[in-house]
Amino acid sequence: MIGGCSVGPKYSKPTAEIPPAYKENANWKTAQPNDQAQKGNWWELFQDPQLNALEDKVNVSNQSLRAAVDRFQEARDVLRQTRSSLFPLVTASVSPTQNRQSANKALRGSTSPTNYSDLILAGDVSYEADVWGSVRHSVQSSRALAQASAADLETIRLSLHAELALDYLTLRGLDAQKKLFDTNVDAFEKALQLTQSRFQGGVASREDVDLAATQLEQTRAQDIDITSARDQFEHAVAVLIGQPASTFSLDPAPLPAAPPVPPPGLPSDLLERRPDIAEAERRVASANEQVGIARAAFFPTITLGLVGGFESGKFPNWLTGPSALWSVGASAAETVFDAGRRRAVSDQTIASYDEMIADYQQTVLTSFQQVEDSLSDLRVLDEEAKTQDAAVAAANRALEQTTNRYKGGLDTYLTVITAQSAALANERTAVSLLTRRLTSTVLLVKALGGGWDVSKLPAVD
Repeated sequence: MIGGCSVGPKYSKPTAEIPPAYKENANWKTAQPNDQAQKGNWWELFQDPQLNALEDKVNVSNQSLRAAVDRFQEARDVLRQTRSSLFPLVTASVSPTQNRQSANKALRGSTSPTNYSDLILAGDVSYEADVWGSVRHSVQSSRALAQASAADLETIRLSLHAELALDYLTLRGLDAQKKLFDTNVDAFEKALQLTQSRFQGGVASREDVDLAATQLEQTRAQDIDITSARDQFEHAVAVLIGQPASTFSLDPAPLPAAPPVPPPGLPSDLLERRPDIAEAERRVASANEQVGIARAAFFPTITLGLVGGFESGKFPNWLTGPSALWSVGASAAETVFDAGRRRAVSDQTIASYDEMIADYQQTVLTSFQQVEDSLSDLRVLDEEAKTQDAAVAAANRALEQTTNRYKGGLDTYLTVITAQSAALANERTAVSLLTRRLTSTVLLVKALGGGWDVSKLPAVD
């Protein structure tokens, strides 16, 4: 009956505007959808054993993730502390004393001895009756915050895994560019040797030799610059797996092939798959309980108390019946005037609740935007890659024809330099497009929530 007096609004999950389908997915769909692509260890989609090994280290050694785990544990401990208010507080005390009263003023009677002993064993039980549901609202609020902390932990985990995949794939893209430049440096060295031989034979001019040397040194400079950029991504990977950058290294390896694009599913599914959306919703639930706590403050506080124990001046009869003492009672306290303090607190919690709803709805909108952006990037990059492959093939054919014409004395070396630059630029663009397709796939998986769903949200109790 007391529990039925609880005050406070009943919680209902906030609504958000959800489109029936993704616009980009309606216009472009992958030919071979992979339903398991974004579930579990989603990075295995790239079929790179070294990436898989690095991702496994994130859960063990990443310091940011360990800090998030500790914050979640703190939130669980706060819940335990709040829930303890549902039960009575029991204390016990033992107080043995030896006393001497003043002979000038008999405090214990004229016939009482001046020196006496006093032995007290007492127990105290106090309980604040949760008549208006303040404690229950506090427990529910702490539980929702603990779940929000758990969702935040998963958001950080997903972000760290995605960041590692992005850095790793970008690094492999730089490896592919480095290999491309190394190949071109070798080709340009041979071209320089050919030009020098032709110059010595009186067939080519000194200008041709200088042009060939310029092309070679420019390419070497770009080759060296890639090494600097690669080192930075290698250092970033080291930090993500919890290792000092000075003791970590990755040997060059090929860039993975573009994986199949994971299907985005329905937009309504996103509300269950994104941990940041779950976190925002749990904070709305907590704010709703805070409104109930503020309303309960308008009603009296009812406290029940019980004290019992034994008191005697001598140890042998300390625990006998005549030495027993007890007290039982109740109290009720109501604030009569607080100059609008409780009303202000109540209005504040309502405003905070409305703020949490707005944050939740904004998080949902941002999530839809991120999915649409990733789908759009993948669609455009897929079309661009096909066109770029044709451009690479055309540039290589033009370079071959120009080189043959130069050897036959039909073209100047400037024409060869132009064809070499065009071929290198197009091949580098093709590598960059493949890298962007890989990183966009990672961003899509991240936007879809990785392998997480709201059913994995812990009960935290």
